[in-house]
Amino acid sequence: MIMRIFQVLVREGKEKEFGEFFHNTAIPLMRGTKGIVQVLPGASRSDSPREFSFVMIWKDLASLKAFVGEDYQSPHVDAAEAELVEARTIKHYELVES
Repeated sequence: MIMRIFQVLVREGKEKEFGEFFHNTAIPLMRGTKGIVQVLPGASRSDSPREFSFVMIWKDLASLKAFVGEDYQSPHVDAAEAELVEARTIKHYELVES
C-alpha cells in the first residue's frame, strides 16, 4: 500500500474560504475515491492556521495513478482550491503495517 501525504499552505486571508473547501469538498471527494483505503484529514490549528493536510492510504500505485494520472509525484489540485493555496507538498511512502 502507498501512503501519500499532501500538505498545503493557504494564502494569508484565505483560511476560512479554504477551510470550507476542505471540509465540504476535499474530504468527501477523497473519502469517496476508488482505491483509497483510508483518509486522515488534518485541519488547521490555532498555532498554524494556514496549514492543512491529508494522509491517504492507497491500495496500490495503479489506483493512485488512476486518480491523479501518471505524474503522481505532483500534487493533484482541484480548480476550486487553486487560488486559495500558496504552496503544496506531496510525499509518498510504502505503508508499514504493524
